[in-house]
Amino acid sequence: MRDLAAGFGYLVKGQRWVARHGRWWGFGMIPALITLVGYAAALVALFFWTDDLIGWATPFADGWPSPWLDVFRGALAVLFVGVCLFLAILTFTAVTLLVGQPFYESLSEQVDITEGGTAPESGLPLWRELWIGLREAIALVIRAAIWGALFFALGFVPVVGQTVIPVLAFCVTGFFLAEELTSIALLRRGVLLKERRRLLKGRRMFTLGFGVPLALAFLLPLVAVFLMPGAVAGATLFVRDLMGEQARQDDDDGTGDDDRTQPGHPAAPYSGAQS
Repeated sequence: MRDLAAGFGYLVKGQRWVARHGRWWGFGMIPALITLVGYAAALVALFFWTDDLIGWATPFADGWPSPWLDVFRGALAVLFVGVCLFLAILTFTAVTLLVGQPFYESLSEQVDITEGGTAPESGLPLWRELWIGLREAIALVIRAAIWGALFFALGFVPVVGQTVIPVLAFCVTGFFLAEELTSIALLRRGVLLKERRRLLKGRRMFTLGFGVPLALAFLLPLVAVFLMPGAVAGATLFVRDLMGEQARQDDDDGTGDDDRTQPGHPAAPYSGAQS
């Protein structure tokens, strides 16, 4: 329980950080807003055609008597919408981070500077970081699709499918979200996807404490936009704890509220820290 509370604490600390640095909050919402517009259009279209899709996929049930036909297809529609939301929550974060790579990279660096005085560098060129981000985002989408299909199938199991499975789905979603959000700070420390998973699984409850509340909040699209900058800031603080990095001793509250924390200001030289 202590690790769950600690993980949630970093989510709150991240929101506090962007609240104290208002320009970075607005700066970090730009990619999320861009992504939201595309996702909203796709989901509205998809949900509008859900009944037709379910009917097309289940022609064998056309002759079933009422009310069994309506109950069967209604349950499938609910499951289908649930899986779509599950995939949307996961991929929204991945796509937003990909679209906003330069935005969130800068935000994460500033969090490191205010907390530790310097920000680790990966030493990789920008194109290489973008390629790694794209490759890892694709891997995440594939994994999310597999989990989504599994949860969809398990949703047919009586009782368990309507109680245990949704809880498991949120836990998996929360873990994936934490994995995505920590990728920015960990990549700058030279930690790639395979090692990142190992680190997060080693602190599973800590990770779920951070990711699951965020998954619940991200069910509301506008909430996801407003929380995204703070989620990136919180993930950076989370990574600092995960890697055992110490906060600055000359800044008791860790805010470091100086000119360097404003978008567009050239940051002080960084020191590399590879993992």
